Amino acid sequence: QRKNPFSSDDRLASKPAHTHRGDPTYGRPPEGSRTEQRGRDAHSHVGREVEELCLIIRRTGEVGEDGHVRVTFGQLFETYVTISNKVVGILLRARKHGLVHFEGEMLWQGKDDDVVITLL
Repeated sequence: QRKNPFSSDDRLASKPAHTHRGDPTYGRPPEGSRTEQRGRDAHSHVGREVEELCLIIRRTGEVGEDGHVRVTFGQLFETYVTISNKVVGILLRARKHGLVHFEGEMLWQGKDDDVVITLL
């Protein structure tokens, strides 16, 4: 729209045309925008879900000899799915942050029910 001679949207005139990969603002919403706020809110919400998942693992799992709590994916799925249907996504996020460990890239209900999830 910035290049469209028929556009009357003045908000576009004050924004830079493009950012480049080296620019620190590349791929980020403008500061103070509603998009930035929604992103912060979503990040916070997912963080709370990861914390809740870790608490459920601690509550339902068993402590091993090394002190780590372990639970099978099948047991966790049955417990957590009543709370949220995003159990696999939240597990992946928890692993990304170093909070849990399990073998494999993805977990599938039924097929991976015996995979052990370790709370780190």
